[in-house]
Amino acid sequence: MTTLLGVTGCGDGGDGEGGKAGRSPAASASAAPAGGLTEAQLAAVAFADGERVGAYTASEYTLDGPLGDAYTATPAVCQPLVSLAGDVSDHEPTAQVQRKVDVPEEMLGVTVDVTLRSYANGGAAEVMKSLDRAGRECAGGLTEERAVARATYEKAEPTELPAFAGEADEAKAYRFTVLDVKGKLKLYEYLTVVRAGSTTLAFRGEILGTKDIGGIPQDVMAAQWRKFRAART
Repeated sequence: MTTLLGVTGCGDGGDGEGGKAGRSPAASASAAPAGGLTEAQLAAVAFADGERVGAYTASEYTLDGPLGDAYTATPAVCQPLVSLAGDVSDHEPTAQVQRKVDVPEEMLGVTVDVTLRSYANGGAAEVMKSLDRAGRECAGGLTEERAVARATYEKAEPTELPAFAGEADEAKAYRFTVLDVKGKLKLYEYLTVVRAGSTTLAFRGEILGTKDIGGIPQDVMAAQWRKFRAART
């Protein structure tokens, strides 16, 4: 991701074992027509620029957000763990909205990339299948490449799902152990992806440095989920 680029050159995301979370009426009600939500509809349910979430503040990216089409993975099956951007994913979203959530005055604080994507013709469910496969087959490591930079993921481990996961159609969460460009320091990133109908809500969390943040802030994920669900029910 952007904040780690100078250190690692790396970037962009059931249960902890990759299973399917329980389905609920709320999640089913959020399903969209075959074409999925439009960009305007996604923007309406995403964090607004300047919106406060506890200690965090959401903002729009002034340039392209992280985890775009420049991020690729080797082996290719690992791609969903690196970036789900349409240009590098097998599943092209029909619309996408991306937000950054952080504490602006904390230069070395936690940063969460929040991306809402809409898919047509069952594409969101296919994304989750690809993500599940990547989590299983790439658990022992992968390589992420972006332009002239490269990062080595030592591990991709299932981690705790957010408390609201049972309200969604599917949810998956991972913890990554990433080596810096010199292969000496270990960095930690987290990815959680939740599916509701034809929409995925992806959260990628990191911090500049070797501290393990222990997971994506739960209040950030829960606030985005509540806002999305309230508008879609």
